[in-house]
Amino acid sequence: MSIADDYIRVCIRVTGRVQGVGFRFWTMKHARRLGLAGTVSNMADYSVEAVFYGTVVAVEEMIRLCNKGPEGACVTGLTVLSRESIAICPEEFRIQH
Repeated sequence: MSIADDYIRVCIRVTGRVQGVGFRFWTMKHARRLGLAGTVSNMADYSVEAVFYGTVVAVEEMIRLCNKGPEGACVTGLTVLSRESIAICPEEFRIQH
């Protein structure tokens, strides 16, 4: 098994103009396309927080995508809050309200 096949859990915080531009729905669409599980939420400070579970390759691609965001967003920062290896990956990606 290579590192690309290992499962990880990563929590990120995205700042900038990321609320009111469809960021959560865009994130869910791309996460599901990449086979990721997890959640995405609007935060009280107008940032967006997301947790991704999946292969290293898929999670890294999702982080790269989130650093740009959907049309209409203006990402000014992306912080990885936590990163850990996991043995079991959840099966669903959803928006938390």
